[in-house]
Amino acid sequence: MVAVKKLSQTLDMHENKFHKEVECLMKAKHKNIVRFLGYCSETQGRIADYEGKFVMADLRNWLLCFEYVPNGSLDKYITDASGGLEWGERYQIIKGICEGLLHLHERHILHLYLKPGNILIDDRMTPKIADFGLSRCLDKDQTRAFTSHLCGSQGYLAPEFYRGQVAFASDIYSLGVIIMEILTGEKGYQEDENVRV
Repeated sequence: MVAVKKLSQTLDMHENKFHKEVECLMKAKHKNIVRFLGYCSETQGRIADYEGKFVMADLRNWLLCFEYVPNGSLDKYITDASGGLEWGERYQIIKGICEGLLHLHERHILHLYLKPGNILIDDRMTPKIADFGLSRCLDKDQTRAFTSHLCGSQGYLAPEFYRGQVAFASDIYSLGVIIMEILTGEKGYQEDENVRV
């Protein structure tokens, strides 16, 4: 059984960005990272009516195939400190996330979207880091990058991210927030639907 992720917003996504995501996924082989199995990239021509004229448009389909992880994401296991997961399980989950993130950083990969919803739990309660849509592969001597494309999840983004700077410390910040949530069962910020990043 496999999981297939269809990239839905391909109109404004450059093919280069898709290839960079695949590159990061191919470098990331670890027991605490969702295993990447392959991809499919297809473009079909389509004729459409646009403002009374027929135009030829390319319809892109990009699919990513991963191992199937049956128990959903970590966010559904986070409960208060007195309930839910046993302390030993919490420790093993934290340790697994740390080991997976270390593996990524050793390969010069910034995840940049680490949050409980992007950590999947397998049938042995092993955490697996997923969703590399915002990830960056850095050059061997590079320690940070700059971006004007600010996106992510409120509460998990490091302060320097808002200045357009991303580094290994950005992932460590997100990891710290996740560890606090696993230990306390509480988010360190108020959810507000009117705030957009």
